[in-house]
Amino acid sequence: MKIIKSSPLLAMLIGFIIIAAAISTISVEGRKHHVKRIKPKHRRHSRDTPTGSPAPTPYPSTHDGVFDILSFGAKGDGISDDSKALIGAWKAACKVVGGKVEIPAGKEFMVKAVTLQGPCKEETVVQIEGTLVAPTKTGSWPKSSLFQWLNFKWVSHVTIQGSGTLDARGYNWWNLDNYQTQVRFYFPKNKYIPPMKPTALRFYSSGNVTVRDISIVNSPLCHLKFDDSDGVKINNITISSPQNSPNTDGIHLQNTRNVEIQHSNIACGDDCVSIQTGSSNVHIHHISCGPGHGISIGSLGKDETVACVSDIIVEDVSIQNTLAGVRIKTWQGGLGVVKNLTFSNIQVTDVQVPIVIDQYYCDKSKCKNQTSAVSISDVKYNNIVGSFTAQPVRIACSNNVPCMDVDLMDIRLRPSGGIRGLQTHQQQHALCWNSYGKTQGPLVPSSIGYCLKKSNIDGYYPKRFIASSHEKLCPL
Repeated sequence: MKIIKSSPLLAMLIGFIIIAAAISTISVEGRKHHVKRIKPKHRRHSRDTPTGSPAPTPYPSTHDGVFDILSFGAKGDGISDDSKALIGAWKAACKVVGGKVEIPAGKEFMVKAVTLQGPCKEETVVQIEGTLVAPTKTGSWPKSSLFQWLNFKWVSHVTIQGSGTLDARGYNWWNLDNYQTQVRFYFPKNKYIPPMKPTALRFYSSGNVTVRDISIVNSPLCHLKFDDSDGVKINNITISSPQNSPNTDGIHLQNTRNVEIQHSNIACGDDCVSIQTGSSNVHIHHISCGPGHGISIGSLGKDETVACVSDIIVEDVSIQNTLAGVRIKTWQGGLGVVKNLTFSNIQVTDVQVPIVIDQYYCDKSKCKNQTSAVSISDVKYNNIVGSFTAQPVRIACSNNVPCMDVDLMDIRLRPSGGIRGLQTHQQQHALCWNSYGKTQGPLVPSSIGYCLKKSNIDGYYPKRFIASSHEKLCPL
């Protein structure tokens, strides 16, 4: 009887155990299914989004704010086109305050004509440690980029620096006959042939730009050019191209203000520094120039245009084996003003003509005689010493617009010891035409002492109205 009474209790116990086991099994299975549903959401290394489309990737960066062009697909073998990699790295750095494009050492990157455009976040740096090379074939340059290789546009607070090199490989452009043939082939349907070859490195409409420590070599045309810019610092750069490379200016300034060029070496086939219209407040010091054509203001006033240049200081420089030393050159028929120029502490060696003002500049066999000219005034030459190979001083001013307030002080120039042709009195004689100012010794050769007309000669002061009328054209 006791056994019969306990059977319901045993059945209830067994039933409870079965129910508990079933609940436990359901709970475990539920947890398993739950983990499987959320697992895809926690795949941190998945390259696909839940919808199957590629996930957006951040800009590759060596570390915060530094963008190596190798991370953007550059090969660095000197043959592959690395243009897109450079543009990609630039765009990434441009979006970051203090962003830096890094061009690593030990590699050669072939880059076609590119424009690196702003505005960017401030303090952008392009760190050049390797070598950038341009295409070798002139026909590979696109029509839209024929005038520059590396073009920076609308940038501000940008620094280009490093121990690397920009090699524009301009040797195929220097042969003028070859250049014309290439252009005619490349533009067979156009009667117009572009008169310009590419500039290696150009800044357009930019501000607070620094270029330092790099080398720029073998440009087809200008090596470093600034257009419509303000606030430029150039320090410790090297510019180099052969002496017979045509029109390869070292540094070219056009409509650019507040410039300092210092501690640099420039050797090229044209002007070491060329200062064009619209430029003012330029300070050039501690540079070496040569071979080349010297340091030039101009040419200005071509095709009867208005030219305005003021407040230029060139000091503590050495110039050797050049066509001219310090030179001002203007075209007949021009208008405008060149004023407040100082050239001081300049060492010249084997320079054809160390001091030049030429208001009859002409780059062809014959130019039209015209009466108007750019006004030149307040030009100071002080402590210019060394050797010449053709003539010590040549100042040829306009018949109708004389040069005024030209000072020649402490000028000591002797014929080069290695030149035997300078035996005639005429070759050693300083030439001045329609130029007024003062001289102060020591003066060698002595002809410099009576080269300029004195300021109190009749007709000098009445001429000032011409200069003052020109100044109205130049809001400098």
